[in-house]
Amino acid sequence: MHRPILLLATALLAACVADVPHRSQPAHIAIAAKPSTPIAPDTAAPMLLGALEAAAPQANPQVLDLALKARRCAINRGAASLDSRLAVIDYSRPSTERRLWVFDMQKASLLFDEYVAHGRGSGDNMAQHFSNVEGSLQSSLGLFTTAETYEGDNGYSLRMDGLEPGVNDHARSRAIVIHGAWYVDPLLALKQGRLGRSYGCPALRPQVAHAVIDSLKQGQLLFAYYPDRGWLSKSRFLDCGQSQFAAERVPALHATSR
Repeated sequence: MHRPILLLATALLAACVADVPHRSQPAHIAIAAKPSTPIAPDTAAPMLLGALEAAAPQANPQVLDLALKARRCAINRGAASLDSRLAVIDYSRPSTERRLWVFDMQKASLLFDEYVAHGRGSGDNMAQHFSNVEGSLQSSLGLFTTAETYEGDNGYSLRMDGLEPGVNDHARSRAIVIHGAWYVDPLLALKQGRLGRSYGCPALRPQVAHAVIDSLKQGQLLFAYYPDRGWLSKSRFLDCGQSQFAAERVPALHATSR
């Protein structure tokens, strides 16, 4: 006589247990915790770093590692896509050395290995000073996203938007752009001990400027490095915890340019 009651109680208990996983985490909490963009898998980072090291053996692996960290953070915050190309400038090297590398991230291959000038206010052969201030004639550090091309005083040029507030976010208003320049000449550097210098722009050899710009235009990434303790300790792209991805977004880029 008690058997039907026992079976019914067992069935009800099973039904309640089946509902527990769905009720233990309300839907609105799950949505709030979900990042707005897919998180780039960190498990692939060592393999990708190894591929870039093999493609550009002259580059400092530690600088490449930092560039990849900044790239992953930009992707997770919606400021870049997985297939965005990546340019890396190592300003800790003298201007007489090749210190710009452009990578195709879909193939983990090297597209360009080039000379690049720094700003007059940053130093002579070795860049040592960096700024986000108009009129400083200094280069800027950190992560940039590229934008539109245009024809200016230096010919075919590429605008960039700095993604790091207080570090490089005045790049557009300062007209910090990628362009070709006659003074970026390795033979001239042999005579005077350094490349010519820009007003803060990462200027390139005229022979390669157009091709490099075309490879980087419209939404690619550029990472400019120097062992500056202040920037390294405070950069929002070098210390990018996954717990912040849902709440933080990169500020909207400038709609107009100077």
